[in-house]
Amino acid sequence: MRTRIFLTLAMAALGVACSKPKTDAAPAPEPSAAVEPAPSETSPVEATLPPAPEFDASAAPAGVYKSDPGHSYLSFSYNHMGYSNPIARWGAWSAELNWDPAAPELSTVTATVDVASVDTGVEKLDEHLKAADFFDAAANPTITFKSTGLALNGGAAATMTGDLTIKGVTKPVTLDVTINKAADDSFAKAYKLGFSATGVLNRSDFGVDLYVPMVSDQVSFKIETEFEMPKAETAAQ
Repeated sequence: MRTRIFLTLAMAALGVACSKPKTDAAPAPEPSAAVEPAPSETSPVEATLPPAPEFDASAAPAGVYKSDPGHSYLSFSYNHMGYSNPIARWGAWSAELNWDPAAPELSTVTATVDVASVDTGVEKLDEHLKAADFFDAAANPTITFKSTGLALNGGAAATMTGDLTIKGVTKPVTLDVTINKAADDSFAKAYKLGFSATGVLNRSDFGVDLYVPMVSDQVSFKIETEFEMPKAETAAQ
């Protein structure tokens, strides 16, 4: 009997010991707050950007430069009912630049576009654009531009304002211009200036408003051209 009582008490003590929580275990570490890196003064993108382009205005002397038809491009784009943004161009156009390297802001540009040279790559569309519904090439065979101001914005960037005449209507337009290069081009035996320009206009301002707004009123245009002045002409001045 004593033996049975002793075994019962021993088993009860062992059960209590097994169920008692441990108090000597180390507490679980609390998660540490994330440490944010110190902000960098220059972002990785900014660090890889090329410097603003520069050009040497004096590399091309003063005079009248004419656009090189082999390196001159005039294109425009519009939105077609939200489906696409067709690109068209005028294949025949010319421009003159009266360049003043001592004061480039006093330089002027004039340009003339042959309306009938419009080229969309689709013959029927070309014919429709030349018709009275759009540019009316028979009554208005040319589009003209005459600059009214040139503001240098630092580096090679500039803003040109001018009067644009389409279909007998003249309105002011603004061009964002990059003067790519001025140089003595020994290969061409001429002094040359390269320009890129972009702009936006509303065609309805010029009476070309058929299908607005299904076909966008806003038209963007882009110009790439090289102006040149043969050295023989420079010597004769």
